[in-house]
Amino acid sequence: MASCFVALESAANTIAGYYTLAAASAHAGDLPEEIVRRLPRYPLLPVALVGRLAVDQRFQRRGVGSALLADAALRALKGDVKAFALIVEAKDADAFSFYRHNGFQPSASRAEALFLPLATVRRAAATRT
Repeated sequence: MASCFVALESAANTIAGYYTLAAASAHAGDLPEEIVRRLPRYPLLPVALVGRLAVDQRFQRRGVGSALLADAALRALKGDVKAFALIVEAKDADAFSFYRHNGFQPSASRAEALFLPLATVRRAAATRT
């Protein structure tokens, strides 16, 4: 089960992009040791999964995707989904580069999976206020 969030271009009332956000879990072994050692010793850890993220071609390269990721991170941070990190699965090399550009770190054991600790989001949000 996931919630879908949509970005609208208001002038034309057009969908610019969307993402889904769901509660999920990640195996502790999929995360780097420097992250895991700061967390409770559970085999599965709560995460928020950005299951789908898409931007209409007319709105690509305009920051919409990054804004959608930021919105997902802030929603997860506020507790819409209880989690310690956001996770994504990159469908190709371009998507992988996009997520890396937005601060996501590669998984320790799954090449297509990336994560962003919500503590990183919290620190970034605190510096902006």
